Amino acid sequence: MKELSGNKLKKIIFIGVLIVALIAASGCSSKSASDKGGEGAQAESAGVTPNTGEQAESAGIEITDGFGRNVAIPKNVESVVCSGSGSLRYLVYLQAQDLVVGVDSIEKRESEIEGRPYALANPQLKDYPLIGEFRGKDDPEKIISIKPQVVLKVGSSGNPSATNAAEADTLQEKTGIPVVSFPYGSLKNEEQKAEMYGSLRVMGKTVGKEARAEEVINYIDATMEDLKKRTADIPEAERKTVYVGGVSMAGAHGIISTEPAYPPFLWVNANNVAGESGTSHADIAKEALVDWDPEFLFIDIGTIQLGNEGAIGELKNDKALAGLSAIKNKKVYGVIPYNYYNTNFESVLANAYFVGKVLYPDRFEDIDPEAKADEIYTFFIGKPVFSDLNGQYNGIGFKQIPL
Repeated sequence: MKELSGNKLKKIIFIGVLIVALIAASGCSSKSASDKGGEGAQAESAGVTPNTGEQAESAGIEITDGFGRNVAIPKNVESVVCSGSGSLRYLVYLQAQDLVVGVDSIEKRESEIEGRPYALANPQLKDYPLIGEFRGKDDPEKIISIKPQVVLKVGSSGNPSATNAAEADTLQEKTGIPVVSFPYGSLKNEEQKAEMYGSLRVMGKTVGKEARAEEVINYIDATMEDLKKRTADIPEAERKTVYVGGVSMAGAHGIISTEPAYPPFLWVNANNVAGESGTSHADIAKEALVDWDPEFLFIDIGTIQLGNEGAIGELKNDKALAGLSAIKNKKVYGVIPYNYYNTNFESVLANAYFVGKVLYPDRFEDIDPEAKADEIYTFFIGKPVFSDLNGQYNGIGFKQIPL
């Protein structure tokens, strides 16, 4: 065999070193892939995408909203818009109104009468950019231009869950922004109260106000319990008969407009003469009111927006109603409107203490209804707005109405 020249020998050695380096690199690569397969597979099976460094800081969370939709949102939400009647109210309850970057048309509307306590407490809301029309008629392009991190959307009343979920999906697809949607609920029965509480918790989790959501829920429960226990032992035969008329519902109404499940009556154990008319808003016949002839009449003072004093004018001028015992005995009283862009629950609770004081003064002798109202308003919306709110309606709330 011929002896290899120096140059050829150097080439062979170089090639050998190169082969060894490639094998080593291949081994490292295989180990890295194996490691990723182990740790990454475990993470993916747990529904978590492994992140490090900057990726970890931007990692989001997934929540289930009030209509069963799984929505991915940023971990720390810093900007939101509220869509639908009452959504912004709940955000104020949670003390998170500083996150708002846009509002719907009702928040920007100039009105002689402002019946939403949260708006009275937060006049700055009028200055935010517009996201669309009220009652959830959103403008996707406007929302995109504002760039919120999350849209908080109350479902449309009366629509099934599937329909509301579809509306939220559509808005999310059009904007590319997470939409967290939920029902508004109410305090009229346990099922609707559970919806309300669930929605507060969903919103609280979304905006990092879970502890405040529980505080609000506990406050409502404690207040309802206090109201009920004051009158729980009153015998059925001694419970007062009552009626509330002029109840606002998508605007002002007259005397026949009522709430068969009016919560203040339920909580102070009064007998609502319209109680057999269902659980939702109802318009009753005047003849029925005359037949029922309740001992006490309460008037939602939002009725004055009708003109001619609304239900109050009817009680003064309608001869068919002149014989009512409550009119003859001067037992007609004004309560604060609570249906204004959905239910103002703080006004419902405040009304209940006033109603209790009127019907059973000995059971509520420690209560000054106006002071109690301001305590309630301060808890929910941060300011004691009773005087301002009542002043919107000529100051006739929580007073006997002269006829």
